[in-house]
Amino acid sequence: MVELVQRWSAAKNKIRQVWIGRKAQKVKRLIIGQYLNDGLMAKAVICMMLSFIAYLYLQPLLYMVTTMVKPLSDLLDPTIKWIPRSLDWSNLKKAWYGLQYPEAFRNTLIIALICSIFQVCICAITGYALARLRFFGRNFAFFLIILSFMVPPQIIIIPLYSIYGELGWLNTPLVFLIPALFGQGLRSALFIIIFRQFFSTLPKALEEAAKVDGASGFYLFARIMLPLARPAALVVFLFSFIWYWNMYYEPSMFLNSSFTPLSIRLNNLEAVLLGPDMSGVKITAQNPITEGTKMAGAFMIIAPPLLVYMIAQRWFVESIDRTGLVE
Repeated sequence: MVELVQRWSAAKNKIRQVWIGRKAQKVKRLIIGQYLNDGLMAKAVICMMLSFIAYLYLQPLLYMVTTMVKPLSDLLDPTIKWIPRSLDWSNLKKAWYGLQYPEAFRNTLIIALICSIFQVCICAITGYALARLRFFGRNFAFFLIILSFMVPPQIIIIPLYSIYGELGWLNTPLVFLIPALFGQGLRSALFIIIFRQFFSTLPKALEEAAKVDGASGFYLFARIMLPLARPAALVVFLFSFIWYWNMYYEPSMFLNSSFTPLSIRLNNLEAVLLGPDMSGVKITAQNPITEGTKMAGAFMIIAPPLLVYMIAQRWFVESIDRTGLVE
């Protein structure tokens, strides 16, 4: 009887040890994970890293939003950095009138939207020709396109200014619309490369089947290949729209006060706000008198591209993935 009790006690201890061991393994697997990337510890580290990266990206935007709603008393108070004591929306109103927002928004939209459409069309045609057609000098033409992509715009700005001046295009949107129409717009070489790489990945059986059915070259491109290139077209359109919207160097060289986009108006906003009555005030990079209004103006400029990105975010990310674009 005693021996039976001892065996039962030993069996119970062994079962308890096995249960504790399995429990410990389960807890260990839950915390550390089976492959060091699926446990709670790894997920916490990844979450912390992503939160830190997101903070680095969002910090300028948060500073912009909090500063534009601060009253002047909060801007002059060094103890207040992020959260204002009260909200002051007058900075938005001042920025609206200082930028002459409706006119500047119209000018910027004309340049960005029309040039983006032109670039999508002409770069798609050029990329398709370089990827699918066989003609003399094709590789040399592609080499010249890559070479034009490597040349900084500051090097050719003076010849361009002379040419545009002789043509009478200065101070008009033609300095951006006509080059974009002929594949010489802002970073058109990069867009041609994107379309060329995309069309190169499409199977040749599509073209051969369409040619057997009697399709012409234009029909083949417009009705078969171009609809398949919608991911690349969306990527090119959004990149082109954002770059034309935010460009500053080229408009500062080719446009004056008669036709200026938002980026130029923002640069002159402080002088407009101070006016002749405040001419004695020293203009600095962080003048507390106009800092809130400048932040409001900057927010009003980036708001339309942010809205476009929020609407097209899902298709944009999918298109980036499908085109294999990495920048």
